[in-house]
Amino acid sequence: MTRPRLIHQRTPTSGANGNVPISRRELLTGIGALTFAIGGSGLQTIANAADEDVTGIEKNTSPNAWLTIHGDGAIDIIFPSTEMGQGSSTYLPMMLAEELDADWARVRIQQLNSDDRRFGNPIFGGFLYTAGSSGVYAYMPPMRMAGAQARHVLIATAAKAWSVPAKRLHTAPGKVIDPETGQELSYGELAVRSDFVTAIPDLKTADLKSPDDFRLIGRSVPRRDIPSKTNGTATFAIDVRVSEMLYAAVLRAPVEGETPASIDDQTAKSTTGVVDVVTLPDGIAVVAETMWAAFEARDGLNVTWTSTSALRSANSTQDLEAYATAAESDAKAAVWHETGDAKSKILNASHQLSNTYKSDYAYHAQLEPMAVVASVTADGKAAEIWAGTQTQSWTTATATSVLETSADRIKLNMMTMGGSFGRRTALTQEYVRDALLASKAAGRPVKVVWTREDDLKFGWFRPTAAQRMSAGLDNSGKVTGWHHRVATPSVIAYFNPRRWEQVEPKDIISMRGAENKFYDFADVLAEHVIAERRARIIPWRAIGASYTAFAAEAFMDELAAKAGKDPLEFRISHTANNASGQRLLRTVAKMADWSRRRSDTALGLAYAGYGNAQAAGIAEIRLNRETGEIRVENFWAAIDAGLIIAPDNALNQIEGGIVFGVSSALKEQVTIVDGEVEEQNFGDYQILRANVTPRITVELIRDGPEPLQVGEVGTPMVAPAIANAFARLTGKRLRHMPFTPERVLAALA
Repeated sequence: MTRPRLIHQRTPTSGANGNVPISRRELLTGIGALTFAIGGSGLQTIANAADEDVTGIEKNTSPNAWLTIHGDGAIDIIFPSTEMGQGSSTYLPMMLAEELDADWARVRIQQLNSDDRRFGNPIFGGFLYTAGSSGVYAYMPPMRMAGAQARHVLIATAAKAWSVPAKRLHTAPGKVIDPETGQELSYGELAVRSDFVTAIPDLKTADLKSPDDFRLIGRSVPRRDIPSKTNGTATFAIDVRVSEMLYAAVLRAPVEGETPASIDDQTAKSTTGVVDVVTLPDGIAVVAETMWAAFEARDGLNVTWTSTSALRSANSTQDLEAYATAAESDAKAAVWHETGDAKSKILNASHQLSNTYKSDYAYHAQLEPMAVVASVTADGKAAEIWAGTQTQSWTTATATSVLETSADRIKLNMMTMGGSFGRRTALTQEYVRDALLASKAAGRPVKVVWTREDDLKFGWFRPTAAQRMSAGLDNSGKVTGWHHRVATPSVIAYFNPRRWEQVEPKDIISMRGAENKFYDFADVLAEHVIAERRARIIPWRAIGASYTAFAAEAFMDELAAKAGKDPLEFRISHTANNASGQRLLRTVAKMADWSRRRSDTALGLAYAGYGNAQAAGIAEIRLNRETGEIRVENFWAAIDAGLIIAPDNALNQIEGGIVFGVSSALKEQVTIVDGEVEEQNFGDYQILRANVTPRITVELIRDGPEPLQVGEVGTPMVAPAIANAFARLTGKRLRHMPFTPERVLAALA
């Protein structure tokens, strides 16, 4: 069977008409409305009333209502996730609209602004949490079912109105049609009927639309958030202004775990515009009438810090060497994944190979630094918050903990984020905490704004890791055993200790990708040497796979060389049971013309994935042997991410993931000395610039009935593809990421 494919090269994209913001009061009023909600057994009809019964609607309708159909034909659909640039604020509601057969032009998207667990992410146990590229594949089943059930109810109501069998009716966008009589009723007309059918059908997955009937899913529907971001009208947390708002700048402890021992704040308090100086658990907030006054006054603080933190001895270079020693030793490790008996198969193999790979801390470098506005009531027990965050649940929990109050006294406004990539996922959100404490002390709303220097120096990073790879080969060049030891701290134990209590010792954030699930290896052992944490750490794009795939796929190339095999054929020979993997490898090889030798450049191949999504990538690099600079000129990728909801957006996310991978592989490096981050800004924390971004060509192989993790899958394959291209070009190996000019020159020496 021939699979449908989409091939694309990176080009500018354009948007369409933006979202129509409305208030909750407007949502509940109008000509009349029918509201649905998901209950324990599926869709439930909540209300069907006209204008005069607004009180009844408001009393019986809560934010858990998935959709509201208004008498004028407008349809409001709740967006339960968070928007950080990935486009899910358009495409999650679109999945419901697809099954509803809604007129997409009449759909209005409503951000969920509360910790309502009935809308929780199924992947995360019902918490409101946006991470791991989980939004589309987690929410697709419940949202499609909600739309389908609502559509069946609308058809049943029309059948009752016309006294005809429901099975002969069908829908077109926004209306029910009787093909025999030509009669039509719009969804708005049906919503306000007094004889509306309230019985909810018990539908099964088989009752949902066939992909052949999709009007929206699989089409390039323009994102709703793009126009306002393009014309500058979008409001992020850093843009929020409310009446009587003050600004706060925070001087933070230079080393994690330290607190102010003494504070001389006289100069700060004498600065024009300063309102208050507030001591925080790990810093001091200067609150002022203007942001610039707050920053100026912060510079006038004279603080003596405690010096008892164990992290004062943290040194990223030395700590990584300690991790490498642990990875290479028989230090205690937690089993992450095991099949067969890898150790004995390696020991008894005809040939053995082992190497160690390292990766440094990496910063999220999101465009918008941390920012939040909080307004605490006079009694200190209630607050309104405007925040860019990946989780309604943890942001609400932070507020209730700080104010020692209940969730019903917290009003949350979920702002679109100017990027995040995992940075705004922590269980305890210190930027929200600081705004709440500053507002409570000052008695007015307060905006806390981090500078780029704050955001980097006090960032939470992708952990540094050392990985020991070992494998055995038989005389035919087949892998007989595979052993992957990862020495890195537990990310979950730090950023979400409650979750760690449930999953210890298995940390998916630290270890994802080490399971090596796509190759035909019968004997695999992946272990986590849980190292001592020496910095703030948190999920980063593609989590553990961003470095575990580097080690695994660079090692695969080294195994191919030891076996005397072409890297492509070596991988194909180990994917006999993975038809999708073989197809991806052959596809990307054809895209890049793999067999053609270049004179001044070289190609490197890698095959990796994220979750069940798979990717094969080839990097073409050029090397300046005098400066040690690697330039990626082309990157080709073949991707299997299952059902593609929005092709253009999927390509954008994959391209973004590839750019992330190139930047991380070549440039991004956080160094810590004596517990303090040395980098200050983008001048010394380098990220990939537009003028050196490679030409990117992506082919999507749409394979499967369900969407997979398209937002993360573009990153893991990139670093090993570059490392393998370097080896092909020079005969030398790069085993420490990022591949800085200094490390390149050392490898060439």
